[in-house]
Amino acid sequence: MTTVTPRAGAATAGPKPFFASFGFQVLAAMVIGLALGWIARNIGPDAAGQPNWLTTTLATTGSIFVQLLQALVPPLIFTAIVASISNLRQLSNAAALVWQTLLWFAITAFIAVLIGIALGLIIQPGINSGAIAASAKAPGAVGSWLDFLKGLVPANMLGLQATTRVDGGAATTRLGFNVLQLLVISIVVGIAALKVGERANSFLAFNESLLAITRKILWWVIRLTPIGTIGLLGNAVAQYGWQTLQQLSWYAFAIYLGLAIVLLIVYPALLILHGLSPLRFFAGAWPAIQLAFVSRSSVGTLPVTEAVTEKSLGVPREYAAFAVPLGATTKMDGCAAIYPAISAIFVAQFYGVPLGIQEYVLIAFVSVIGSAATAGLTGATVMLTLTLSTLGLPLAGVGLLLAIDPILDMGRTAVNVAGQALVPTIVAKRQGMLDQAQYDRAGDIEAIDAGAQVA
Repeated sequence: MTTVTPRAGAATAGPKPFFASFGFQVLAAMVIGLALGWIARNIGPDAAGQPNWLTTTLATTGSIFVQLLQALVPPLIFTAIVASISNLRQLSNAAALVWQTLLWFAITAFIAVLIGIALGLIIQPGINSGAIAASAKAPGAVGSWLDFLKGLVPANMLGLQATTRVDGGAATTRLGFNVLQLLVISIVVGIAALKVGERANSFLAFNESLLAITRKILWWVIRLTPIGTIGLLGNAVAQYGWQTLQQLSWYAFAIYLGLAIVLLIVYPALLILHGLSPLRFFAGAWPAIQLAFVSRSSVGTLPVTEAVTEKSLGVPREYAAFAVPLGATTKMDGCAAIYPAISAIFVAQFYGVPLGIQEYVLIAFVSVIGSAATAGLTGATVMLTLTLSTLGLPLAGVGLLLAIDPILDMGRTAVNVAGQALVPTIVAKRQGMLDQAQYDRAGDIEAIDAGAQVA
């Protein structure tokens, strides 16, 4: 384990007061963001019916921060996966790590979907919800098993894909990275580099250097988290508010109750069963969970999730660099388990379609096996349409729920990211690889950054 040695003649700095810590800065930013969002929402649109200057400022600030994070995702995934595969050869239990990771992905997803089904049957949101806004939009994308299979095969070596959107008669085309395809490409390149042998040494050395540079830039961006939090959370409040929850209050309550049970009961119980402190886990994973909540992007949070899993929770880099990116594309207890289970039951109840044991088994199957279908597409909406299609339920039901989807997405993404950090921590503990001393230390970002300086 690498240690940090103070420079000669330098005074040893004492612990920072809480108000000067990064954690306090983020908490303060959340309060400021909520306040500014409330002010922006009460100001209302300008004379032309456009968002006011404060809403525009908050939206721009938040979107720039997310863009900075997302810009780091492709090089981080590629370099980290390639490096982790080359480093896994140094571990005698590499195969066990891979299979245990996939197994625990499935176990936690199965527990989450059972909770979702139970809450859907007990609360019955499709029966108890009030009138639904007529302005609810139809889904812009529909998931299918064919899309999932096609999405596994890269269309090009960079994992690039073009998305065209028609709005008001004007078509806009954007280029983006298909995260699932990029993951496949990275795994293939990493394995090929191992097979080539010594001739790949220079490539692997360059990859390590690029990974180190990407990590350094990452920490510069992470330092901007308080500013990004103000923009993201403030814009969410200004744009959506909480009034829309009144129309689907029981449905929203069921979703957030399920997310809370998974995050605050299931995850801590699994940690305790493995001899780990839940408080230390949440202290270490907080930067990633908080950023996931305000950004609503597991992929955008990926750099932070991987960093806290390794530097704060004590998971070895060789394993964390493989497990966390894999989890960011396939491990989604919020979007792919709790949400589609409760939503499918809501749609069935709303349209009066009875569900039997076979349908509930299908919900569990789709949630556990089909999670990767959300990667690189449109997240929970694709997962929900995939579930409804499999069950033969009306896809028009998705449009009923999109009115409050941004509000639900904050909680879903936070649970997704918490699970993406949880599973590598549990597997590392089970394999005797977890740095327990590092896990037991405070999870403040300053300690993580100090580790990154000497990585």
